[in-house]
Amino acid sequence: MFPATHFAPVPRRLSANTALGSTTLITITALAGVSGFVRNAFSERLLNSANRAAMLDIEAIEDQNCFIPHLTVTTFADAVAKLSGEPYFTLALAPHLTMASKGCWADYMLAAPTLGRAIERAIGTIGFHSKGDTMSLAVSAGEARLSYASAARVFDGYLHVAIGTVGILLSLCRHFLSAAWRPLRIEFDLARPKHRTAFEDSFDCPVIFDAPSLSLCFEASELARSRAAGHQGWPITVADIARARVECRTLNSVRDVILQQIWTQVQSGEVSVESAACSLDTSVRTLQRELNREGTNFRELANAMRTRRAAELLRDTTSSVTEISAVLGYSAPAHFARAFRKGTGRSPHEFRRHLPSQIAV
Repeated sequence: MFPATHFAPVPRRLSANTALGSTTLITITALAGVSGFVRNAFSERLLNSANRAAMLDIEAIEDQNCFIPHLTVTTFADAVAKLSGEPYFTLALAPHLTMASKGCWADYMLAAPTLGRAIERAIGTIGFHSKGDTMSLAVSAGEARLSYASAARVFDGYLHVAIGTVGILLSLCRHFLSAAWRPLRIEFDLARPKHRTAFEDSFDCPVIFDAPSLSLCFEASELARSRAAGHQGWPITVADIARARVECRTLNSVRDVILQQIWTQVQSGEVSVESAACSLDTSVRTLQRELNREGTNFRELANAMRTRRAAELLRDTTSSVTEISAVLGYSAPAHFARAFRKGTGRSPHEFRRHLPSQIAV
């Protein structure tokens, strides 16, 4: 973990008056495996510095069903690029990215009978993966164009999101085609870079820049291709995704969005109003003012989220009260016990002792 008070500045900030309720979010699984790559390619120290820039321990929660702002993703990636001196580090990362690591949403797509059906599933359920991103498919003159529009496009660091997205879309197609498959071309909604050949070398196909959208273009006939044998897996339904991702579909108010950010922080073990404000691209003062309008404040919401998580850990794990206290970021078990009693009316030990009777009822 890292001190919440030590962080690098966000590469680019919008107005402090940004409407918090309109903050765009994406599942933390979008960064699954990225921390490990950064550690191996560069160093643990650089990874920790990038985490401080994003004000979130990405690796601690990358397999959880929680959501983070697109700004957190671009801030983390931009920090890695600047600290490593590798402005296109994601070109080396892209071949290692896989749709299979993106949780239940990806499982639902990969369980489709054909590539075309998988893309239809992705388009129809993108809201379970992100609040703000869209996908589309167009077919014309025997060519299919799979496009992805990311809400991260407005932030510095989008270059890395675009490259990573291409890596994931290639992984989706190769699940139904072959590991050696290449598209006809890749179109980036990015300004033409100085080192265009690096992109073509990495993706081994023609690459176009300054396009209106981020797209993979390939033979339309390939949409009918079935997935390879041995990839059937367990049946996944939209209901399965909804159960895991219901929160993203209901994040409509300022309070809802802030609660989600606090919950993400609780999962990673570090909670601070500064981190929440940074993630939501606003100031601490603006965040507090918005919460005051809804009759609450950051401390109250943070305590409620910590209590909720503590109850889950007490109920569903055998971790000791001391261990749970440390995981939740309390400086001492006594402080945790005091806060938990205030929130539930019982001490952690009392809560656990009463669980059998609660279950019986």
